[in-house]
Amino acid sequence: MSRSTKALAAAAVLALALAGCANTDDGDSGDDNNAAPELEVQTAIEAPSDAVQPAGDGNAECPATTTLAYIGAETGPNAQLGINILNGVQLAINEHNENNANCQVQLRKFDTEGDPNKATGPVTQATNDENIIGVIGLPFSGESKATGNILEQAGLVHITPSATNPLLTTNGWTTFFRGLGNDNVQGPAVPVLAEKLGADKVYVVQDDSDYGIGLATSTTEALGDNLAGTDKVTTGQKDFSATISKILAEKPDAVFYSGYYAEAAPFNQQLVGKGYKGIFIGPDGVKDQQFIDQAGDASSNAYFTCPCIPGELITSFADAYKGVSNGAAPGTYSVEGYDATTILLAGIDGGNQDRAKLKDWVKNYDAQGISKKFKWDETGELTELPVYGYKVQDGAIVSVGVIE
Repeated sequence: MSRSTKALAAAAVLALALAGCANTDDGDSGDDNNAAPELEVQTAIEAPSDAVQPAGDGNAECPATTTLAYIGAETGPNAQLGINILNGVQLAINEHNENNANCQVQLRKFDTEGDPNKATGPVTQATNDENIIGVIGLPFSGESKATGNILEQAGLVHITPSATNPLLTTNGWTTFFRGLGNDNVQGPAVPVLAEKLGADKVYVVQDDSDYGIGLATSTTEALGDNLAGTDKVTTGQKDFSATISKILAEKPDAVFYSGYYAEAAPFNQQLVGKGYKGIFIGPDGVKDQQFIDQAGDASSNAYFTCPCIPGELITSFADAYKGVSNGAAPGTYSVEGYDATTILLAGIDGGNQDRAKLKDWVKNYDAQGISKKFKWDETGELTELPVYGYKVQDGAIVSVGVIE
């Protein structure tokens, strides 16, 4: 698969310790030894010494009206994914302003609830504010698709820390930049993780979001002969019994859910409740503590893929982050939100203080961030694209390093 394997630190060795994995309880095997192989947990990552810092050199000057915006979910069923980003954004703004008395960058927040149908209003409000010269967001693929033309027409550069649908960079937008690998990168990582877990057959379930559809497509293609079957569910669905019956009939070793945690949690809870004994794999949209909180004990079978670095393992970042998150550890895409904001702040500090200049700054950017090297191709895709693996352990999500 075409993907950079560079990472900020050496990934933990993904060691196989046990063999085989169970799929369903057929009532007559009684075998309690069919556990997934253990993957070694990654415990620390050192921030790169050459990472650009939002504080800059302290000599920046800019008009008092200079403003960046976060546009994305602050409320809604999957709000935590947006809040993780917003906290990273706020931390970068705080660090910049504390060190630059003559350049106090303002931050405006626009809540989309993560809903494509509700996102156009907040985005239009942001584009109509002439003081806003750059945007961090939108977090979700559906809302990014729905609003990309509005931002393009306004010439307002935006870096998404988390929207992964590959088609977003095929629209000819010059203002859209993706701060992570897309689903064509994450999808092929699923069968790699499944293989490391000893799962030969994987059943794919997708929701009806742009994100879920795009990721399911790339994942099923990557699975090839290891695909056990597919089914579809809908956003907001509560009863998954029909899909679960299909899964149990196929007896897969693993189930991959392509969607968000709001539905993934009850789905996996019901799946396990019906006797499923295999592995559950979720993508970045499921990788959140909210999944564990909502799924309860059923979450103990869960693993995740994510083109996101485990920010909680970067001590300097994690300690600072707790100051803007009421003591919570960094979550999925917190670092990516921080890095995206840092890039825009560095542009402002360099004198790029209108929309056109800041867009050109991002277009030509080439520097190290905390999460990865940031350099975009002509479509707005990054050239360095690590994907990490995670698992649930003792009621928390822990990293098992880069999936290779």
